[in-house]
Amino acid sequence: MRDVEARIRRLEDRVELTDLATRYFLASDFDDYEAIARYFTADDSFAADGFPANVGNEAIAASIRDSRSHFGITIHTPHYVLVDFLDDDNATGLVGAHLEIAVGGKTVFAAVRYEDVYVRQNGEWRFRSRNMRTVHAQPWEDVATSLTAELPIRWPGGEPAPSSYPRGV
Repeated sequence: MRDVEARIRRLEDRVELTDLATRYFLASDFDDYEAIARYFTADDSFAADGFPANVGNEAIAASIRDSRSHFGITIHTPHYVLVDFLDDDNATGLVGAHLEIAVGGKTVFAAVRYEDVYVRQNGEWRFRSRNMRTVHAQPWEDVATSLTAELPIRWPGGEPAPSSYPRGV
């Protein structure tokens, strides 16, 4: 019976981690920075391509607030959450998502992957670290060639950059 209970707990943990990723995306879209801070541990880190890492849940929420001050409407759409458990209270994950972001007078479409480390604290799963890596990001009018471009990351006002996941790597 214990084996069945452990397997059920693991399935519940997997659902909780998927919900955590989704709740983070919704909190971002709805500018709920208090929720964002709650989803991270006090000594965590968050990094994104081209931006310095932030450490601590309050610093992360403040950094996201600052970044989002340059955005209009955003839509974060998760597609999958792949979880590998290290033990009962620690796991790693890869979250694939698409982003639609109003920025610089344009709508940008992007594909990203979040490389996550999770920890259970006080009975709840939290992010220990998140590293957002960009596959491609282009204004809508350039999406048709975004995966074939040598530099597929093209945020309005920024320098074109290579993908964090180039083919063959």
